[in-house]
Amino acid sequence: MVPLYDEDGDAPAGFDGPSAPLPVGSTDLETAILQKLDDDKAQDIVLIDLRGKSPMSDTMIVASGRSHRHVGALADHLLRTLKDHGLGKVKVEGLPHCDWVLIDAGDVIIHLFRPEVRVFYNIEKIWAVDSAHRGAGAA
Repeated sequence: MVPLYDEDGDAPAGFDGPSAPLPVGSTDLETAILQKLDDDKAQDIVLIDLRGKSPMSDTMIVASGRSHRHVGALADHLLRTLKDHGLGKVKVEGLPHCDWVLIDAGDVIIHLFRPEVRVFYNIEKIWAVDSAHRGAGAA
């Protein structure tokens, strides 16, 4: 097995590391959600501030999982995190198939996708958010 980083802390040749830094939440709930997604190795995490843009929610968080199973695990862990923050009755859609899972926690809406489904729907484009996965899907 090849180590991810050498003794100096540098990545091996050909490894770029994470594509973008973790977004920063403005509330404790947002921060907890972002941290849980990062801990669970979600990919391409994007936070979209909807304040003043939409009355439906304050924040939308979009992230990708590597597979159906990974998306399902991300959703399950987020539901536990939300419950720990006093939000036990959140609305969830798409959990059986795990292509696209929507978690509506009121002030925060979370979209979890498999990468190819995320590229197909491209919901970030609605809010004009630049994201690394969009460039890969356009090629």
